[in-house]
Amino acid sequence: MMFGMTPEASAFVVFSLGMLVLMGIGMNMAFALLLTGAGMAWVLDFWDTQLLAQNMVAGVDSFPLLAVPFFILAGELMNSGGISRRIIAMSQAWVGHIRGGLGYVAIGAAVLMASMSGSALADTAALATILLPMMKQHGYPMHTSAGLLASGGIIAPIIPPSMPFVIYGVTTNTSISALFVSGIVPGLIMGAGLIVAWRLVLRDMDLAGSAPVPMVERLRKTAQAFWALLMPIIIIGGMKSGVFTPTEAAVVAAFYALVIALFVHREMTPGEIGGVLVRAARTTSIVMFLCAGAAVASYMITLADLPATLSGWLGPLVESPRLLMAVMMVVLVLIGTALDLTPTILIFAPVMLPIAVKAGIDPVYFGLMFVLNSAIGLITPPVGTVLNVVASVGRLSLHQVIKGVNPFLLTYTLILALFVVFPQIVTAPVAWLR
Repeated sequence: MMFGMTPEASAFVVFSLGMLVLMGIGMNMAFALLLTGAGMAWVLDFWDTQLLAQNMVAGVDSFPLLAVPFFILAGELMNSGGISRRIIAMSQAWVGHIRGGLGYVAIGAAVLMASMSGSALADTAALATILLPMMKQHGYPMHTSAGLLASGGIIAPIIPPSMPFVIYGVTTNTSISALFVSGIVPGLIMGAGLIVAWRLVLRDMDLAGSAPVPMVERLRKTAQAFWALLMPIIIIGGMKSGVFTPTEAAVVAAFYALVIALFVHREMTPGEIGGVLVRAARTTSIVMFLCAGAAVASYMITLADLPATLSGWLGPLVESPRLLMAVMMVVLVLIGTALDLTPTILIFAPVMLPIAVKAGIDPVYFGLMFVLNSAIGLITPPVGTVLNVVASVGRLSLHQVIKGVNPFLLTYTLILALFVVFPQIVTAPVAWLR
């Protein structure tokens, strides 16, 4: 016990202060989770290195989690095999001539690519690499362009197939297929919201339109992107018809991207496969190590009965589900300023979901809202992982990107509030599609 506190209270202090201190000194999140979990085990008198090791293994020993490395691999193959570039080229052929057209290209490409990879970082890197130089060449303000690309990138965790939905489903024992279905309409609404915000931002820009691309060229670009457009149809259609599970869908996506890159587009040689596998393995190791560390912390959080403590704090709100959701969303917004998407899901989803279910909130709806809020955290300073990706690719300062993302961040916040007030926007399409 610490200073006369109960073991449970001591564990709460160790977890909260430990995470703050370790994050403050810049420690890797997976190690921070492991150390705080170990500290909680010590004060709870459950210290056992074998128990810690078993929980680490259990955190990654999950068949549904196999979807994560394959979706990551699919994203890498898309970028290396020309799939992403063809999607952008097709979007540019159709809307690139409109005033501010490259912004609409970015939004359209972001929505299409989100239906293929499910990774915000991969999609953002591909969009920024191709479109930022083009936008700079055509006189677009770099800070606004970077903000738009970063905002478009976070549609990927919402539209299926989504890696965060896989992690959330495994962590909370929620149907991954149902979560995938729940993201379709909100993801499209996010894209529509970006279009409205971009139109408003355009009013202060001195940009001219260009000559429309001939219809023959538009059809040619669309034909070149045919195999890319077929990919989400195969993945989502296969899951909806029951041909394969979300985990199997990830394998299908990776295999399909490999075949297209090697034999159809022929933009990748067999010798380049090794490099793609290495990049995918590096990203996968980061995600899986986070899962392992979070499993230790989550186990100790359960032993310390912290969910019951939080439930006691939020208990008076259980009778008002919308107010409870609003409070939880505000809490997650604050958490998102400090934590990345994956650790937020791993740490807080198992704690918050039982409270939401107790209040009568649909678990799939709550999962969508949780992941959406956490995804917005990817473009919320000071952490803002996606902001850092765009800043790195565009060689811009983080301050410039933060300034440019503000209008789109406000748009997403309004969309989040809309879903809190009118949950039927999410739940009704899920019931119909399922």
